[in-house]
Amino acid sequence: MAQRLDKLMKQVPGEVDGVMIRSDLNRRYYTGFPSSAGTIIAAREKRWFIIDSRYIEAAQSALTGFEVILQDKLCEQLADLLKTNGIKTLWLEGDTTTLASYKLFGDMLPGVNIPADSGLSALISQQRAVKSPDEIASIAAAQEIAEKTFDYILGKLSPGMTEAQIALDMEMYSRKNGSEEAAFSFIIASGPNSSMPHAVPGGRKIGEGGFIIFDFGCTVNGYRSDMTRTVAVGGVTAKQREAYEIVLEAQLAALDAVKPGAVCKDIDKTARDIIDASPFRGCFGHGLGHSLGLAIHEEPRFSKRDETVLAPGMVLSVEPGVYLPGGFGVRIEDVVAVTETGCRNLMKCGKELVSV
Repeated sequence: MAQRLDKLMKQVPGEVDGVMIRSDLNRRYYTGFPSSAGTIIAAREKRWFIIDSRYIEAAQSALTGFEVILQDKLCEQLADLLKTNGIKTLWLEGDTTTLASYKLFGDMLPGVNIPADSGLSALISQQRAVKSPDEIASIAAAQEIAEKTFDYILGKLSPGMTEAQIALDMEMYSRKNGSEEAAFSFIIASGPNSSMPHAVPGGRKIGEGGFIIFDFGCTVNGYRSDMTRTVAVGGVTAKQREAYEIVLEAQLAALDAVKPGAVCKDIDKTARDIIDASPFRGCFGHGLGHSLGLAIHEEPRFSKRDETVLAPGMVLSVEPGVYLPGGFGVRIEDVVAVTETGCRNLMKCGKELVSV
């Protein structure tokens, strides 16, 4: 993990002497150590990790490349550490530092210049966008558990089950089979609820006819997976089947377009053009996909405005949908890792329309 900080510090502008990282996910990214607290200070040649008594023993055992310090009076410790090591300009995570914290550090660290910008957050986001083989392996392992969970619930679905019961059953099964936690709150949306992309599972009972959208993910080593499948309960109408086929066509075209050098907004357009050329024009409101890793939503994104150029190691979802308010919705989602020549789909789950 120390190599990640080495890489970051090589990109930090020369006028910045050190950085402070305090957000949970970035702290874990650079230490490999999960905790709800802690402060990383990194200078050009040295790294410190300040942590309270709840974690100190574990941190001392787990971390290499850091001087681990027991937290006492944090601001006083920081002031002494920065002065002793000649850190006169300190970069903070602009995207996650509150105004109150920024003012506190400004008041308690006299003589230290703390730029009020998001430059550090931008560099971290760019670094986290390209996953290592180990990170991709963790996402793939989480995805494998998710697919087992999907197979399991398909074998149990029956009319009368509620969306909330299904979500709870899936989460319990995934936890028993190796998921550390739900990657996010599971979305189980049946019948007319399927027209809402982020519907919350409730007391609606599964009935005959119509779609159920399953959007969920698992977690391994802190890394998250994400998948969506749309399943029919009994028969579907001709319009519902047409919508499903259009969404699948759009997804397959987008997957085929993912490769190094492609631009994120162009991948979005590939799928969106297919849907807009169909009877369902204007029924695809959200972006085509997002990166994921330690967080379920990271950068870059497949959206109309994202001009990021894809590079090997980036991992993104591809999830077009069609939504008819009050009627029904369809969404199909895979997660892919960009390779040197194209992309690798981390999912093995089929996409033919399943009826239960």
